[in-house]
Amino acid sequence: MSNVESRLEKADDIIRNHIMYAVGGGVIPIPLVDIAAVSAIQLDMLKQLAKVYEIEFSDESGKAYVSAIAGSSLARIGASLVKTIPGIGSLVGGISMPILSGASTYALGEVFKTHFESGGKLADISMDKAKDIFKREFEIGKNIAKEIKKMRDKKS
Repeated sequence: MSNVESRLEKADDIIRNHIMYAVGGGVIPIPLVDIAAVSAIQLDMLKQLAKVYEIEFSDESGKAYVSAIAGSSLARIGASLVKTIPGIGSLVGGISMPILSGASTYALGEVFKTHFESGGKLADISMDKAKDIFKREFEIGKNIAKEIKKMRDKKS
C-alpha cells in the first residue's frame, strides 16, 4: 500500500467515524445544543485530518473554517429549532437533524480531504471552491447519513 493510499484510508476512516458521531449528536433533543455538539465533532474531525496530512492546525482557525463552510447550513439550524415545537417538533427534528448533521460532516470532511490531498494548507483554502465542493458532497452525505442512522436505529 502506498503512502497516498494509506493516507486516504486514514482520512476516510476519520470522516466515517465522525459522521457516526455527528448523527449521534444530531439526536440530542435540546435545540442548539445539538448544533454545538456537531460543530465540536466537525472541529475534531478537521484537527485529525490536519494531523494525517501534517498540516499546521489551531482551534481558532479550525472553528473559523468549519463555520464558514458548514455553519451556513440553514437546514441544520432549522431542523434543530423544529425540535422546540411541542410534540411533532421532537419527532421531525429528531429524524432530520441527525441526517443533516451527518451529511454536513461528510461534506466538510471531503472538502478538507480534497484540499489537503492536493497539497493545500488551511490558510490557502478557496472558500468559493470549498463551498461548491461542500454543496455537492452534502447531497451524497445525506444518503450516507441515512444509512448510518438506520444502522444506529436498529441497534437501539
